[in-house]
Amino acid sequence: MPKNEKNFINLVSRTKIYLAIIAILLIILCVKDTNFIVPSLIMYALIVMYSLWTNNKRIDEISKHIQDVTFNLDSTIKTSLINSPFPLIIMETDGNILWKSSKFVSEFGNTNINSILKSLSKELKLDILERRLNKEIAKNHSISKEIEIGKNTYKVLGEYVKSKKKKQNEYMMTLYFIDDTERLKTEKKMKDEASCIGFIMIDNYDEMIELLPDDRKTLILAEVEKKIIDWAYKNNGAIIKSDRKTYLYFIEQKDLESIKKEKFEILDAVKEIDTDETITVTISIAISNEGKTNYEKYKSAQVAMDIVLGRGGDQAVVREDEKYSFYGGKTLEVEKRTKVKARTVARALEQIIKDVKNIIIMGHINPDVDCIGSSLGLYRLAKSLEKETYIVNTNIGQSIGSYIDAIKKEEEYKGVFINKAEALNKITEDTLLIIVDTNKNNYVEIPELLDKTSKIVVIDHHRKSPEFIEKTILTFHEVYASSAAELVTEILQYVETNITLNELEAEGLYAGIMMDTKNFTFKTGVRTFEAAAYLRKTGVDILKVKKWFQSNLESYNQIADIVKSAEVIKDTIGISIYEKEDKNANLICAKAADELLTISNITASFVLGKTGDKIFVSGRSIGDINVQMILEKLGGGGHITVAGAQLEGVSLEEAKKELISRIEEYFTETI
Repeated sequence: MPKNEKNFINLVSRTKIYLAIIAILLIILCVKDTNFIVPSLIMYALIVMYSLWTNNKRIDEISKHIQDVTFNLDSTIKTSLINSPFPLIIMETDGNILWKSSKFVSEFGNTNINSILKSLSKELKLDILERRLNKEIAKNHSISKEIEIGKNTYKVLGEYVKSKKKKQNEYMMTLYFIDDTERLKTEKKMKDEASCIGFIMIDNYDEMIELLPDDRKTLILAEVEKKIIDWAYKNNGAIIKSDRKTYLYFIEQKDLESIKKEKFEILDAVKEIDTDETITVTISIAISNEGKTNYEKYKSAQVAMDIVLGRGGDQAVVREDEKYSFYGGKTLEVEKRTKVKARTVARALEQIIKDVKNIIIMGHINPDVDCIGSSLGLYRLAKSLEKETYIVNTNIGQSIGSYIDAIKKEEEYKGVFINKAEALNKITEDTLLIIVDTNKNNYVEIPELLDKTSKIVVIDHHRKSPEFIEKTILTFHEVYASSAAELVTEILQYVETNITLNELEAEGLYAGIMMDTKNFTFKTGVRTFEAAAYLRKTGVDILKVKKWFQSNLESYNQIADIVKSAEVIKDTIGISIYEKEDKNANLICAKAADELLTISNITASFVLGKTGDKIFVSGRSIGDINVQMILEKLGGGGHITVAGAQLEGVSLEEAKKELISRIEEYFTETI
């Protein structure tokens, strides 16, 4: 209620009170002296008449005042609309303009505004429909859009109002056009000039120092440094050498965008340096723009560099918007000849095991023999240190069925393999959780275990992914290694405790190396054969190991049919589909992909299969094509020569089309 109306009501109420008081006083006077009755009646009548006259007059004055205020307010609103400093229109949802302000006419008079408004009205009509479907239109009438008109960007603000002249579901819109161009330019300028911090590291500096002749060493290192510095200055960056093989790099965001477009050409430029030896110089680059302060960006770049090195080096990574973008990484990992790290990790792991209450060992989903064999090797280490030890195993694939059957026959392993419920019951803050054969937090068998203890150790050989397990107290991550079994075997050799592997444990470790190297064909280095030799000395029966993984006639024929139906794209890439619904599709696909590589001129192979609602993709390569980079785009991972991925919610044909699209992207990026 308006304030003036309230005042008037208060005035009338007070007058009635006064009249009542006067009447009471006159009655008292008349009771005491009856001579005052007639004069009192006359006087009271005159007072009532006067009060009525004054009140009527006051009512007229207040009504006139209210009308004046209301009229002036309406005039103000109308004047504000007509003379709005912003272009303003009232439009129906069908694009019909009911009214436009003079500012709108003057600002857009020379612009083909009608087509823009029609497009805008269609958007707003869809917006109304969506809000009605979600029952939001009654609560939210506001409009906020951004459109381009000519060379300027406008923010369109307003609200929906139900049209009284139209049917119930029709609306009118009052729209203000606010020129946002300068603000956006300022924002873009601030973003372009934002600082980014990064690191550049020479991957194989130590090997160069060790293997290059003295007369070439200084010259080659000087050439590497010159290329790095020239590239940094060319892109308007500042660079500081922080130690013998690492450079700290500063750059603005706009220049980083240019570097990303040219796909970090410095990676290839450095590899072209002629060393006159078998060594190829490679570098790793990590750049981040995440963080409110330069220190936060510095720390973010350090984490990014760890990921690059964990992926084998010879690549660049950019950390933006909580995502990693990778460039390069197409060369094979170089084996590190020094075993210093293996010795250090072995001694550290031994001490950690001694200090905890119990041990739980966990691998990846759908474990293979490398995963199980490595777990058994670590089990033997923990049991030699007299610790209560368990191995998480929730599912068994056909590929390790024979090996698991052999394990289950041994009395010692009864109660060692536990399921999810048992693992969650046994883990405490004083439990050591050892993760083997994966570094991805979403690929372990029971992800919930990662949050139950702060004592986590990771032993893995796969290229590090953005989903890597961060909170570890010890990490043995070497991408040059053939398998997790190779890394575990090295640990067993260097611990101070005397370890005696039984036959099944040694055979499991040997089988892990053999299977991941495809019978010592891929990713085999000096240390791979040294690990295999150590296991051979323990009495491994190689023929027995081979029998565990022999294919039966049915699966062999299935593999032959898959190879027979393969399609060749890009002249050298074989792609095939395993049509049959099979719970062991991932194993069949992997073997078929291996078999495709035995065909001449095939440098990479991909086989797709289906189990339930999951599509499995197995990728193999002889090293010329990085199948890990291709399948990483599908959410998978692995190595340059061996990789895999899983897809859900798509058919085999749709998955194949997506795979081919990612292969095309890979070749586009390498040009």
